[in-house]
Amino acid sequence: MTNFSELLNHRYGINAINTDIPGNDCISSLLSHRSIRAYKSDALPAGTLETLVAAAQSASTSSNLQTWSVVAVEDANRKEKLSQLASNQAHIRQCPLFLVWLADLARLTHVAESRGLPHEGLDYLEMFLMAAIDAALAAQNAVVAAESLGLGTVYIGAMRNDPEGVAEVLSLPPHVFAVFGLCVGYADSAVETAIKPRLPQAAVLHRETYKLTEQDEDISFYNQVMKDFYNSQQMNIPGDWAEHSAKRVAFAKSLSGRDRLRSALQNLGFELR
Repeated sequence: MTNFSELLNHRYGINAINTDIPGNDCISSLLSHRSIRAYKSDALPAGTLETLVAAAQSASTSSNLQTWSVVAVEDANRKEKLSQLASNQAHIRQCPLFLVWLADLARLTHVAESRGLPHEGLDYLEMFLMAAIDAALAAQNAVVAAESLGLGTVYIGAMRNDPEGVAEVLSLPPHVFAVFGLCVGYADSAVETAIKPRLPQAAVLHRETYKLTEQDEDISFYNQVMKDFYNSQQMNIPGDWAEHSAKRVAFAKSLSGRDRLRSALQNLGFELR
């Protein structure tokens, strides 16, 4: 297994961080994370799904409201439909298990109504945000658990390209929204993947107060790190990280349909007051 110092250098670029910091097997596993977009067809061992959900439910949840759910999709036809809604990403079809993580306010709506109690608070943006955060915390726990079992994962934000379409495929009731998907399976070893470098810590770690312009030097360094990474992986990505990222947010059409997210959420029953 790659040692701790090497993992840090992979994560930040060679010598981009002081490697004389505490580490252990858990942290090494986290530093080893990479997105997997090619999967074997091998089925997962019995009980794997339940283990991942148990890990997910062990994540923090605001006020213990547990405003998330997950739909496990293994049926090939349903994965095909979801793939088509998500820019036709092949790994959704390949992976043996596709998890769709949901911001779920339907359960609390049902609980309140079954007791004849009001639930006006669920109509506010705060509750939708809480549900989306809950779903993200739960999913990340599941990812950590999956990787500890030797499985690969990749998040699929393109579930938000067509929220109503996803809701139809999964028979979601009102007040439920697919925040993202997650492919889970054994990585195809024939397709090599590398640890993608992240911004230097100095660009994201602020001590006491936030500092924006002081990040310029670190961003410039990272632009070169990413150019080197793309070249090493033979990835034909023009420009540097700053240019590539700016293009992703340049126009409404750059959001791949997600520019209409507010209206989609309202169509799915979220008032967002």
